[in-house]
Order: sequence, then structure tokens, then C-alpha cells
Amino acid sequence: MKTDPLKLCSTVALLKDFLDKKVVFGQVGTVVEILSENVFEVEFANKFGETIAEFAVEAKYLMLLHYEMEIANG
Repeated sequence: MKTDPLKLCSTVALLKDFLDKKVVFGQVGTVVEILSENVFEVEFANKFGETIAEFAVEAKYLMLLHYEMEIANG
């Protein structure tokens, strides 16, 4: 299965609990900075838009979310 690369402003979901950061598996966040090929600064906010946490997350713990169906090329 081919995975799309994460980009700045990508909407992602966590694939792991980070209880020390007060975010859990499935929580939705936004990529706000690309730190390296496999590490991204992600901001997590509540329903009011207030930041809960912002920290570096390895790509293996993130899933790219889509708002519409996208057909992969190839």
C-alpha cells in the first residue's frame, strides 16, 4: 500500500497515545512544521481552536486524513 507524504498543513490522526502530552490515539492534529523526512511538528487543538499540545511526532505514529476520496496514481 502506497502512503501519501505528509505536507505542511496536512490533517493527521495519532496512531499512539501520548499521555504525557495529553493527547490520545485517534486525536486529530495539523502538521505545522516539517522537521525532517520522518518527523513532523503537529499541533492538536480542542473544538474551540485552542491549542492542547504541539510537539514533534514521528511519521510512523501519524495517519494522513482525507476530506474527499482521492485516487492514488500508480
